[in-house]
Amino acid sequence: MPSLDIRDYRFTKKGSFHVRDFDPADTNGFGDKQQAKARLAENVRKMAEWQDRFYAQDKEALLIIFQAMDSAGKDGAVKHVMSGLNPQGVRVASFKQPSAEELDHDYLWRVHKALPGRGEIGIFNRSYYEEVLVGKVHNLPFSQKLPARCLDGKLWERRYRQIRNYEEYLTENGITVLKFFLHISKEEQKDRFLERIDDETKNWKFSAADVAERAHWDEYMDAYEQAINATASPNTPWYVIPSDKKWFARLLISEILIHHLKKLNPQYPEVSQEQKRSLQEIRRQLAEEG
Repeated sequence: MPSLDIRDYRFTKKGSFHVRDFDPADTNGFGDKQQAKARLAENVRKMAEWQDRFYAQDKEALLIIFQAMDSAGKDGAVKHVMSGLNPQGVRVASFKQPSAEELDHDYLWRVHKALPGRGEIGIFNRSYYEEVLVGKVHNLPFSQKLPARCLDGKLWERRYRQIRNYEEYLTENGITVLKFFLHISKEEQKDRFLERIDDETKNWKFSAADVAERAHWDEYMDAYEQAINATASPNTPWYVIPSDKKWFARLLISEILIHHLKKLNPQYPEVSQEQKRSLQEIRRQLAEEG
């Protein structure tokens, strides 16, 4: 199989990502879908092994953020890539339209409560980035109960700064933040919408509001480009995932996650000599029960 260099999809500095230069149909030379699926299955097994160490070590936390246009494959990525993980060590949170209670707080409030604890892997299906994506496209803060001093021409720059600072805070408190933008083409989204309409088992996934958002496609692409460039850093990178081919997107995500789990290098807690002697004594007693 072709080699897969995740650095081709990683963005860590301002101005490094341009939507127009990124091909959502890219497969990095992978032409064999079945081979890719087999490699994904092996990666799922490896991730389970690393997660077992991660959970046992109980020191680090990992936050995985998925952002995308509708139908890009966020749910599928969670289902297929994370299928081998121990549910005890995973927290999944989906962030939809804010409730009245959430709108009475700052935009990070509802997110902070859902962060993973030590030893846990947290998965955010959408996140606080909605504030500078859908919020920016539709100017939502300007219709919310915010004081006038917060609503000037520098609002979005402040939002980007706040997010950078928040992610730096998380990193400095033991939470590794990985951000994924699952990027599909407008044409592929149309095909997936049509499939959801034609397949009765997928009708529940379809919303007329999703189609209405297509009218703002170019605005969303600008918003993603600006958000990624404003918040990418070496410690909190963005990975842009070509997602027209679901099988390649899932494989690439799994490769990235394994890379970072290896980098964290979690280890099982060491057992002292005294604890080992105690275990052997307990073993002796159990064996003598006959």
